[in-house]
Amino acid sequence: MLILLTFSQNHLEVFTSWDVNAVLERISSSDNIWLRCIQFRDRTAIAKIIQHFGLKPSRVDMIFNHCHMGIDEDIEDCLFDNYEILTHQKQNREFEVARGSIVVGSKFIITFEIPEVKILSTLSSNIQKRTIDIQHLGTDYLFYLIFKDILNNYYTVFDYISIQLDDLEDEVLENSGDESTYQKIAAMRQSTRFGRRNFQNIKSLLAMMNYEDFQWLSQPVKELFNQELVHHIDKLSQEYQSLRVWMSELMEIQRDNIASKTSERINRLTILSTVFLPITFISGFYGMNFKYMPELDQPWAYPTVITIMVLIVISSILYVKKQRWL
Repeated sequence: MLILLTFSQNHLEVFTSWDVNAVLERISSSDNIWLRCIQFRDRTAIAKIIQHFGLKPSRVDMIFNHCHMGIDEDIEDCLFDNYEILTHQKQNREFEVARGSIVVGSKFIITFEIPEVKILSTLSSNIQKRTIDIQHLGTDYLFYLIFKDILNNYYTVFDYISIQLDDLEDEVLENSGDESTYQKIAAMRQSTRFGRRNFQNIKSLLAMMNYEDFQWLSQPVKELFNQELVHHIDKLSQEYQSLRVWMSELMEIQRDNIASKTSERINRLTILSTVFLPITFISGFYGMNFKYMPELDQPWAYPTVITIMVLIVISSILYVKKQRWL
């Protein structure tokens, strides 16, 4: 699906279609453009879009292959960013990684979303409702808003992770968890790496702003990035590190719990083997089938041996319990 948002000082219009030609015909050079390509994987159509905006043909492969996550250093034709955003779904309480690309050029932004990024949908909706006054500003300010909303999304994600870690911590400290508890913590720890990549992505962009030929952001927007987003990145980075330490500690405790349970099972098996070892010896002794064994001719020999075996087992179990090995 293609969603074309065109805006200027006195104009704001949204057009939705699957037909790339119909969308491109509505693009005017005098308007600012935000083109959202949502789950749009028609390579030929994307090549038309890239050609229409005067971008390098190699950008098509970069969009489809999703290589080199982060800001591309080649900024001659546009500012190109491959992103991976960690979000959470409230309905099924799962994490989701939204992948795609952002292309920023002169008076246009193109976002390729696989799947649809709800952060961008919310931003688009707010612009259409005019709760965000974007008409008097350029597409570079829209680019700033996108990154700002991505960072704000991580406050929600990290709060949600903290709630989950609270529940998992109760399981770990009460030693009521199992191997699946450890796997949940490990999967959560692995997923948070996408947050670190997003932070590094914005830091790379901030470093690139100092280039002499960096034409894609105006000076006021650069100041917004430096004044607003740097603070958010530092705060989120600290929270990210705290969560990582918390997860590492829980994983270590849970690993010890699992090892303790495994050791306890091995001890029980060892005790059982020890208890029945004398019986095995007696059974083996009487199974040697020698001709001259005096007990073989005695009627009381069999029940006596059975009684001795039972007494050995009972006394062994009592001794083990007294020593608190069981």
